[in-house]
Amino acid sequence: MRYAEKIRIPRGPAAARTAAAAGLALAVGLTASPALATPTTRTAGAAAHSGLDRYYDQRLAWGTCAQSPDDTMGRDLDRAGVQCANATVPLDYAAPRGRTITVAVSRLKATETRHRIGAILLNNGGPGGTALESPPVIHQAMKEVGARYDIIGFDPRFTGRSTPLDCGWPVSFPWFSAGAGRAGFDRHVALSKSLAAKCRATNASVLPHVTTRNTARDMDVIRGALGERKISYLGYSYGTYLGTVYTQMFPGRYDRVVLDGAIDPRAYGPRLLKDAVRENEQALSAWATWTAAHHTTYGLGRTRKAVLATIDHTMAKAARGPLTVGTAPDVFRLDDTHIPTLLFMGVADDTDASRAFLAEQVSVLSKAAEGQQAPLSPEFTEQLRFALTDEGSASGSVQTAILCGDAAAPRNPELYWRDIERTRAAHPLFGPLTENIGPCAFWNAPRENPTRIRHDAPSLIVAATGDPRTTYRGSVALHDQLPSSKLLTLKGANRHALYGEYGNACVDTKVNRYLATGKLPGRDETCVK
Repeated sequence: MRYAEKIRIPRGPAAARTAAAAGLALAVGLTASPALATPTTRTAGAAAHSGLDRYYDQRLAWGTCAQSPDDTMGRDLDRAGVQCANATVPLDYAAPRGRTITVAVSRLKATETRHRIGAILLNNGGPGGTALESPPVIHQAMKEVGARYDIIGFDPRFTGRSTPLDCGWPVSFPWFSAGAGRAGFDRHVALSKSLAAKCRATNASVLPHVTTRNTARDMDVIRGALGERKISYLGYSYGTYLGTVYTQMFPGRYDRVVLDGAIDPRAYGPRLLKDAVRENEQALSAWATWTAAHHTTYGLGRTRKAVLATIDHTMAKAARGPLTVGTAPDVFRLDDTHIPTLLFMGVADDTDASRAFLAEQVSVLSKAAEGQQAPLSPEFTEQLRFALTDEGSASGSVQTAILCGDAAAPRNPELYWRDIERTRAAHPLFGPLTENIGPCAFWNAPRENPTRIRHDAPSLIVAATGDPRTTYRGSVALHDQLPSSKLLTLKGANRHALYGEYGNACVDTKVNRYLATGKLPGRDETCVK
């Protein structure tokens, strides 16, 4: 999910610095009190007799997006004609007259008003990813049809410019490997337990409400505040789960739905990525083949086998003692619990630029394993700073809080250790990573049960056969649970997130045709890389 969600995987080496956050980390029929039940739609979208009227009926105060002279993102949005506002929502939908929070919203209005289709809401994955910045990018991807939509970005509750959440963690995210032995696992158990305790100590009153179901409720408030009877939706990675939850909680309130890199809601939870080991090994192998063809640049081996052997050698050295990379003030020490995370994040995109960025990282680590010093690029420095320091504490806090608030994880550390040992022989690199324990093992139990599909939801599911994050199997499984959906498959790509990002004209054209006409294809369709 651009988890452990990104899950949003950015394009190009300059954007790859945020991939670490993306990696961290994803209906009707749940037990709910009447106050949590789906409100009744009125003409303006208000919720009758539920206490939510004031939220649905609120008037959004649209204005400039720039919050200060040095707000680069805000200035870029202003230049693109985007307006920004804050929607007020209840912290707890069961107590709508209680504490409120804000959700940051952006809007790029339709210019072809005579043929306006409606509003389309965006989510970039994560969980915990932002989309306030995304309307101009999606407008470009939509080509001509973009002028017929109000394109709506938003930062889900507690992310980005919405009411913040930060547990004050010493690391940005807690998703690392157990390493080669029990000592690394025990350290991670202690870290995970301490991170969960820190969140309870700093945000106990908020954590129960940091959930996907509450984000879906916020989406419906946004729909009402926009004055829309129905809203279209484009979600990537974890955003496909959020979109699925919305269709199940609010049937009849959505129009056109695109789910790119879909998650099987039955598999969603804190341990989702344990089922993606095979796809990541295949993606790593394909990357090694590419890197072998560029041996003169990176020096990692002239064959796929040799490149993979270089990784094994580097891991063995890191298991004996941390590798030191970088120069003051940015010096980092990486052991065998850290390197698998970097590799896992790096193989989520099979474009040349992303493969080159991962090859650069492995080259630096390989030299460090031999006691040699190699310069770090600014992008690699920023990625390591994000992953190994407290720089991204807020991002990791929110992503973890959503995962732990959505679904329970096993609580016995020995269960995780047995799973690690069981998978180590077949998957020595990624098994101890995807099977490792995390803070959810020490989190309070979720307030609501996970969402399950009870309603059909016509939608277009977009998926690459080699997606290493939200696997192709997950997209097929969701397609099977939604009889009216159609599956658009891209064959031959080891890539997470396709529409408007990967540059495949076939995928982009077919998605735009659906967004323009509202008609799903008559049957599943296939594109090739």
